[in-house]
Amino acid sequence: MGKPTSADLKLGLATGPVLFACQQFPEMNAMIMRRFSLPGDVDRARQYVLQSDGVQQTTYLAQQYCHEAIREISKLRPSPERDALIQLSEIVLTREK
Repeated sequence: MGKPTSADLKLGLATGPVLFACQQFPEMNAMIMRRFSLPGDVDRARQYVLQSDGVQQTTYLAQQYCHEAIREISKLRPSPERDALIQLSEIVLTREK
């Protein structure tokens, strides 16, 4: 969320969208285990992510966690700090690259 998918893949990282895409494309397991180190792994994994609903599932999960965080933070007494935590939770969902 907020950055190109291939940025993490090039670092050998399997983020939420990649893990969700792996459910639809089990052949990604081998790429994940070798940290996308073979030629073509990054491009192939990126295509699988784009063809899957991994980004949407990750977005939904992030929204659920942020809404839950805001519900819990809202139980605190009103203060600038509480408001900043709520704002931070909202920024997480809307940040751009």
